[in-house]
Order: sequence, then C-alpha cells, then structure tokens
Amino acid sequence: MAKIISIFSTKGGVGRTFIAANLAVSLANTQTKKVLLLDADFQSPGDIARIINVSPNKALADFATSWKSDRYDNYALQEHILRFRSGRIDFLPVVLSSPEGVQIEGDFICRVFEDLNKEYEFIIIDAGRSFTKSLIHIFEQTNLILFVVNPDILSVYQAKDAAASLEALYFPLRMMKALLNRSESQGGVSWREVRSALPCDIIARIPSEGRVVGTALNRRMPVVLDNPRCRASLAFNKLSEDLIHHPEYFISHHELSNIFAAYPQRVEKRMLDELPSFSLEGLTLSGRRIEGEKKQTREDKIDDLKLRIHKRLIQELDLRRMDQITLTTGTDKIKDLRQKTMVAINNFLSEEAGGLISIREERERLIKEITDEALGLGPLEDLIDDQEITDIMVNNKNQIYIEKQGKVKLVSKRFASNEQVRQVVERIIAPLGRRIDESVPMVDARLADGSRVNAIIPPLSLTGPTLTIRKFGRERLNIPDLVRLKALNNAMGDFLKACVLARKNIIVSGGTGSGKTTILNVLSEFIPDGERIITIEDAAELKLHHEHWVRLESRPSNIEGRGAISVRELFRNSLRMRPDRVIIGECRGQETLDMLQAMNSGHDGSMTTLHANSTRDVLSRMDSLILMSGIEIPLRAIREMIASAINIIVHTARLADGSRKITQITEVTGMLDEMHIGLQDIFTFSQIDVDEQGKIIGEFLPTGALPSFLGIIKKRGIFLSEDIFKAK
Repeated sequence: MAKIISIFSTKGGVGRTFIAANLAVSLANTQTKKVLLLDADFQSPGDIARIINVSPNKALADFATSWKSDRYDNYALQEHILRFRSGRIDFLPVVLSSPEGVQIEGDFICRVFEDLNKEYEFIIIDAGRSFTKSLIHIFEQTNLILFVVNPDILSVYQAKDAAASLEALYFPLRMMKALLNRSESQGGVSWREVRSALPCDIIARIPSEGRVVGTALNRRMPVVLDNPRCRASLAFNKLSEDLIHHPEYFISHHELSNIFAAYPQRVEKRMLDELPSFSLEGLTLSGRRIEGEKKQTREDKIDDLKLRIHKRLIQELDLRRMDQITLTTGTDKIKDLRQKTMVAINNFLSEEAGGLISIREERERLIKEITDEALGLGPLEDLIDDQEITDIMVNNKNQIYIEKQGKVKLVSKRFASNEQVRQVVERIIAPLGRRIDESVPMVDARLADGSRVNAIIPPLSLTGPTLTIRKFGRERLNIPDLVRLKALNNAMGDFLKACVLARKNIIVSGGTGSGKTTILNVLSEFIPDGERIITIEDAAELKLHHEHWVRLESRPSNIEGRGAISVRELFRNSLRMRPDRVIIGECRGQETLDMLQAMNSGHDGSMTTLHANSTRDVLSRMDSLILMSGIEIPLRAIREMIASAINIIVHTARLADGSRKITQITEVTGMLDEMHIGLQDIFTFSQIDVDEQGKIIGEFLPTGALPSFLGIIKKRGIFLSEDIFKAK
C-alpha cells in the first residue's frame, strides 16, 4: 500500500507546488522509492508540470469519461501516467486546463487509487488551495494531509481554519501535519509562535533561499536536483527520511474507513453546497451517496443565518484580531468592541435575514446570541451570569446540562457546531498559554472570575468536544450563611471555629460538588489576621480575606512536555517561606505524605480537602495515595503518621434533594492498636423523612462524645461550652 500525502494550503503563494515537486523527487532519490506526483490543483493546473519540465497531453479527467461508460481498466489508466526521471518518478495531472465541465466523482477517484496503491510506495498530491467536492474525495484516500504554512499571520490562520473545516468533516487531526516554508524570512513570526497557534505539529521547516530557489525554477528543475547541497535541498532530504522512518505520521486506510463508516451522514449538505462541483452527477462520497437536502426547519434556517453573519464578521471586521483584543484589553474597550460588533450584526441581519426575523424581541435576542458567539462563550454566557448555577456541563454541541440548586437538568441552549465548542475552549485557554489538540486532548484552566474549567476533545471524547465549568461562587459565605442554608447548626459552627483557633489540623472530605472548597473557605475566616497563610492549588479556587496571604498554583507541562511544577514541589518550597499555616486545595498524590510530615513537624493548624465517601474512608484514601506514590513506607508507619497529624475530619455530602450538608465531624483519637486508627464522631446529621417536595428532613446531632483536646481549647482562652456536645 502506498503512503499518500496531500500537500494543501488555502492561501496562495506559500510554495505548495514547489514543496510537492521537490518532496516527490527527494523521496525518489532516497532509497530509490517509487513515487507518483499527482497534480490535483484545479485552479492553476500545469504549474507543477512546468517546475519538473514535463508536458503532459492527457489528464485523469479525460479518463473519467471511460468510467461513465463502464469501460474502466488499469491499462487505460497507465496510458495517462507520464514517466520520467529514470522510471522512479511518474506524473499524473487531474486536469490540463480550466476544470469547467470536468466529471470527477468519488467512486471513480476511489477506483483509481485502488490501482495506484499497488504501483507506488509514495503518492505526493498537489491538492491546490480551494476546498472542492473532488478534493474531499481525494483526501479520503490520503494517509497524511500536509499544510504548507508561511511565517505570517494570514497563512497561519488560514491553515488553522482549513484544519477546522476538515475536522468538521470528521477527518481526524492526527492525519494533519504542518510544514513551515520560508522559515527564516526576515520579519516573519518565529516557528515556535507558529507552532503554538496551529492545532497540529510542524514536522519540517524549509529555510528561505530565494536566489537558489528562483534559479532552479527558471531552469525548470526541482531545487533538490539543481542545487542538492543547498539548505533547502538538505531540508527536503531530511523530511523524506522522516516520512520513510516515521510511520506514526500516517493514518491507515483501514482506520480512516472505520472513522467514516461510523458517520455515514458526516458531510453537512450546507457545507458541501459551498464547495464548487466538478461532477455532472450527484455527489458521491467514497461510494456513499448523499441524499438531497431535507426540508429545512425554521430553526435550521436561523442556524444558517447565524453562520453567514459570523463569516461576514470574520471578513469585514477582522474578527480573529478582535477575539484577541477581548482576551487582553480592559473592560471599557471590551464594551466598546461589543457595541461596535452588535451594530454590525444588526446591519448584516437587515441584509441577510429577509422576512425570517420580524419580531423585535427575537431580533435583539439573535443579535445578542451572535455577539456572544463571536466575542464571548456563546450559549454559555447567560449560564455563566446566572448566580444560582454552580456547574455547567457541555457533553457536545447539542447537550448542555447545568446544576442549579443541587439539581442537574438539560437546558434548551445549544452550540451551532462542535467546532464552536472548540473555539470557546481555545478562547478560554489561549490567555493562559495552554493549547488543546490531538496531541494534548485534555486541559484544565480557569475563567477570569476564577471558575474552574476542564475540556476534553476527540479522540478521547467520542461524543465531541466536552467542556465542564465549576463556577466560582462570588458570594462570600460564613458560618451564619451555612446555618441559614441548613448545611450545619450553630453548635457545629462554634466547634469548628474553636478547632481553627486552637490550630488543629483539619481535613475536609466529600464527593465531587459536595461543598468541600466552600467549607475550606469558611474555616479560613477564623484564622487570625497576623498569621502568614500559604495556599497551594491545582486551579486557584480559594478566596481568603487575609492580608498576609500567598497564593501558589501548580503549572502543567508546556507543549514540549517540560516545565511542569507539581503541588508537591510547591508544598516543599512553601515550607521554606516561613508559613504559619499551609492550606492545600486538594491532596491527590505524593503531596499527601509531605502534608502529613509538615503537620507532624510544627506546621499545625493546616488544612486540606480530600475526595472520600466517609470519614472512615479518608484514612483508607490517605493510605492509598501514599502507597501509590511509589514511596516505600510500611503501612503501620503511615497510619501512625496519620493518627498523630490529623485532628479533625469534616465530611460534606450532597444529598438526594440536591442540598449540601456537613454530615459528620469526626475526631482522630490516635492509634487503637498497631494497625488501627481510632475515630469518634462529635456531630452527625440524621435523616428523619422526606417531605412532599422531595426535600430531606433531618437534624444535626451531637453524639455525646467530648473531643480529647477540649482542655487545650480552654487553656488557649477559647470559650466553648460543653453543653453543645451533650447528646439529645
């Protein structure tokens, strides 16, 4: 089977044809690989023939008429292939002149490539610079799509858009790579900047050698033959070696066929309608005929209207540059930009909508939606602003769930496409220097208000780009607020305040979304103002109100897999910063052991959170986290360390009715024997019944047990009545 490489760029003048010709010749010269050079440039046919100095008199389009008459045979195909360069390179043009009236169908292209696959080790395709239906059929036969990019903004953005368009047709990103041509142009952006902006890897850089390349072109010879020792020729030879010895660059035909088979209706009709046709018959896609367009609903027409207006915004207002402005400028400028955009959208609606939008309220709503999509987070904007919503979960473009008042429900909002979901993710992570693509398909980030964001894209997410936002609560809660919300009672609040003032080490445990971080924020309010606090988090969520507060946040690795700073490293460094208290947002790995050691060596009064199902489960989780970190410590030693370090465990839970409560406050009493840690509940929540609205009825109860450190609390002058511990 041949390795088929399509050289593509939607921007003219980047050197695509030059790249295709020289790469084909270089591959043929490297280990005598048999290569076919295919000219599929419908806009400028013949350019590549001039570079390699051949004059074909037949083209694949001529042979396509035989296909119409069912007279296809391999011998007829061979008659259209021009052989040169000692038989190691063959040349096949798709068209010789204007493509008007040419009949190139998917079935025919598929049949041709079946034969070509048997004859060649590499097929290099000059794929032109415009999306056509015929080109999509050719891409379906391709193992690698190589975007040619120059070091300028327009070229980079067009390559990025081209990749997005192919992804929308379910071409996987892993079959797309980039080649940076003229990589050392004066005034061009650096290759690292180009790499950070592209969604795919740069696998080669061809240096700028204008005089050498110009001389070769005028001689009608590939530069790798005309000047084989120049830097450009050496770069082509290195690329050839890489393509031969790196099979991971290519996707197999079998894998690509399986992807397309999973999405038989993958090509949206409205997208294909925008592509020029080179077929007199209906479109076929690798033998799968696309039926006529279904009758559009009014909702479909509005979606199409929004897409047309968004394209006009890109063309007429330089929306991509405006997108960067919204991420880097102040609030006033953003407001001015938003107002300017809304005026433009209103004008575009007048031209594009016809009689589709007649109600003023609907027009205003549509203007806001398009503005949000262009400059903000699209359909998520209103959800972000709703203070009652705590979580936003985007499963795909058509499914957006929210959690409101503890209940999860599906909302009617949706994205126009999965690509729009990707754009929202990129808009969030770009200011943080992060990227998301197939090589880095998961990312954690946060919004400007501190809300935590997690995104995951295909191929890991099978339903499309998935986005989860844990909103950062803007309301400053305290113990009276939690009492009012029935998360605990006054007695529990008094006890927790005394524990913080007495510098007891506290772990807040619970499941996802149970309110652990909220409780940690509330407990921090009791820390005296004169103490130095250092907080360490993966994603900054804690919001303390202390002057002497140092915030540290871990850092993931960069695109090269380097530069990561873990919570554990930050924790170790924090101990050199003279902290009075250390608060870790969440213990989830090796930092657990460091935290215990610090609590046992004078840094008392520290706090953290931990995912667990109960206070008893906290101890098992800490055992597991330490053992899985690879540190060889006897289990007995670990448990002795836990027993001497942890004083109080506060367990939170989200109940069936959506309410969040502290269900247990438990003291760690020490070692019962050589292997078991003693626990005693101080307060618990007891469910009594469920009312007619499904609300849980219950009460917070003291167990009657007195904390062992009650005497220490009194000695420190902290008032705490023993009556609050009496069992009812």
